[in-house]
Amino acid sequence: MSAVVGFGEIMGRVSMPGYLRFGQAMPGRVDMDFAGAEANALALLACMGHEARLATALPCNELGDACMAALRAMGVGTAAIHRTPRGRLGLYFLEKGAAQRAGNVVYDREGSAVAVTPGEAYGWERVLEGCAWLHLTGITPALSAVAAEANLLAARTARRLGIPVSCDLNYRSKLWRWAPGAGPEGLAREQMLRLIPHVTHLVGGADDMALMLGLGPGEPGELGWARAALVAFPWLQAVGMTRRRASDASGLEWSGFLLDGRTGEHAEAPADEEGKVRPYEIRQVVDRIGTGDAFTAGLIHGWRTGATTAWTVAFATAASCLAHSIEGDACMVTPSEVEALMAGASGGRVRR
Repeated sequence: MSAVVGFGEIMGRVSMPGYLRFGQAMPGRVDMDFAGAEANALALLACMGHEARLATALPCNELGDACMAALRAMGVGTAAIHRTPRGRLGLYFLEKGAAQRAGNVVYDREGSAVAVTPGEAYGWERVLEGCAWLHLTGITPALSAVAAEANLLAARTARRLGIPVSCDLNYRSKLWRWAPGAGPEGLAREQMLRLIPHVTHLVGGADDMALMLGLGPGEPGELGWARAALVAFPWLQAVGMTRRRASDASGLEWSGFLLDGRTGEHAEAPADEEGKVRPYEIRQVVDRIGTGDAFTAGLIHGWRTGATTAWTVAFATAASCLAHSIEGDACMVTPSEVEALMAGASGGRVRR
């Protein structure tokens, strides 16, 4: 298979041990890893057998070296990473939620290497050589005006070369602060409406679509939102969405939706033999960060392999369900594990 390239920031993830709050864990020992929405998706695609490469900027120091090694350990290629003396490694700090207490993320990303590296520095013609797919998110343009332009240049170059471009909207209310006098919602909408003409496959929740793209549903539910997206942006080839129903931070019901923009076919998952949706009941969330990225990666896997709409959304939904059971941002599962869940193997018995 030709490579899937993702562009975006990979950061240091600083997690509080267990369910400790920030004030309980610090000062003291914390858990350190590397993570980012685009890298998360690429890690799962690598597990699925795809060639996956991350395009990003990392500082020329030992932290950048460690991040490169971590990516390679997950099977993600690093040849498209721009090393620079400008900027630093971005960070985010995570406090997990439990029961009725929500989780919390604090970002420390201002002045990071991705935020200050201009789009021309990446050499997009070279980066996209031999590439069959480009994956972007709405997080990168939220970092800075420079990162927004780099993201846009990547998308424009890919479309000029005939490469499909997927985008997970991923609205982050704590970002989108780089334009003085502009609120985060208005800035997000302005920038994403510049990007969306170059996107072929769109992923995002109903709230993100309403806020970032100014959409409203023509009819209730995910199908209504997806059709509204196709009316507003008729060049889209597919629209995918997750559905989360949670009463607290420890459990939720999880399902997925996908609409093929070319045929009008749509499907939901997981579904029983009669086609009725039976959401996965996740009773113990180990880590919910990156679960949407796993859904997107599952969709890309189906799109890249020519699978049906029904199979693609079923695979993506099962993969992202399993992501809730894995510590860390990246969903490190095998195709056989995902397909076993699709087939109903959810008892959790130890394999001996």
